[in-house]
Amino acid sequence: MKSPEINLKAIQPAATKTLHSLRKYASVLTFLLFTGIYGYMVFQINSFSNPVVDEAEVLSEAKALPVPRIDEESAKKLQSLEDNSVNVQTLFEQGRTNPFQ
Repeated sequence: MKSPEINLKAIQPAATKTLHSLRKYASVLTFLLFTGIYGYMVFQINSFSNPVVDEAEVLSEAKALPVPRIDEESAKKLQSLEDNSVNVQTLFEQGRTNPFQ
């Protein structure tokens, strides 16, 4: 079967007529284009700002983190320092009650 040939000279008058009729609506079409792009961007930002988090992934990542450890000698030194100084006791208490202040 032979494919039909496309004649550009036959399409040109129809394309010109269509472009002239669309020129009247150029501002509306431009507005719709930018509104569509803006809406798409807002939708994408919303989907990236509220990701779905899998609980199994969170648990596996938490298990992979090393647990902070302190050697026994340092713990004894800190404990004796806390026992001997009132200023250090209040500092440790503040650290326990509000660690981010």
